[in-house]
Amino acid sequence: MTQASSDLKMEQLILPTVKDLGGGFEIRRALPSAQRQMVGPFIFLDSFGPTVFRGNENIDVRPHPHIGLATLTYLIEGDIVHRDSEGYVQSIRPGDVNMMTAGRGIVHSERSGPEFRQNGGTAFGFQTWMALPTELEETEPGFQHVDAADLPSDEGEGVDLRLLAGSLNGLRSPTRVFSETLFADLILRDGARYRIDSEHVERAMYVAQGKVEILGQDGCFGKDQLVVFKPGAEIVLRAHGAARLMLLGGEPFAEKRHIYWNFVSSRRDRLTQAAQDWKERRFPGIVGESEYIPLPD
Repeated sequence: MTQASSDLKMEQLILPTVKDLGGGFEIRRALPSAQRQMVGPFIFLDSFGPTVFRGNENIDVRPHPHIGLATLTYLIEGDIVHRDSEGYVQSIRPGDVNMMTAGRGIVHSERSGPEFRQNGGTAFGFQTWMALPTELEETEPGFQHVDAADLPSDEGEGVDLRLLAGSLNGLRSPTRVFSETLFADLILRDGARYRIDSEHVERAMYVAQGKVEILGQDGCFGKDQLVVFKPGAEIVLRAHGAARLMLLGGEPFAEKRHIYWNFVSSRRDRLTQAAQDWKERRFPGIVGESEYIPLPD
């Protein structure tokens, strides 16, 4: 669901669609929506949790392929093990960043870690896809893990920000990106303010917890709302109670992107080829994994 606005600060308010993956584990998808495909390079924005799992209740995303994009996984709570066809095996824990570049093609799985599988716990986090620039859509696949301690931060006066990727307010993340990008985790205590500079043409916030207002704009925005700001607008946020937001944005792409299942490309024929390659099992496999998600009808 999308609502348009003529106010000075906000361009769109997007409400995510919800999909239950079973056992009460829900995924909320804010991008792409019916009215807006992308914000900067972000073509896919999923949030999940907080969901409590008991022992032997797990996240098990079987091997599946991607092309033409980079995925960024970020956990607030939980433990997920990433495995891919390039040979990378990496556990991601709260505050870390897992960045996987699909490029010309990669296969990966995501499963609960051993301790989580045995004892249960809470899963809460985000996964995004960032489309690659046209000239880099067929780049070599790869993977990067960035520890929480290595991410730039901005703290003080009720503000705790971690820059996960790209740049913001003079900070730059070590996470590899392929175009101008902003992705940050912002925690605000009650009454705290934070100004988002206008270096990025497209900017948005996804409210993960609590309520927040945009100074100069009527009303407050609450959990699971994606607010797209008007380009160039001065954006100052103020929390009403404790709040947690994901900030995202970057430079818009000149060329349209097409999506089919887990594939993204500026060329429709490339999606057709990727689908046929997966159907005929021509993608590389993951060592130690024989399961896979079939191509949907």
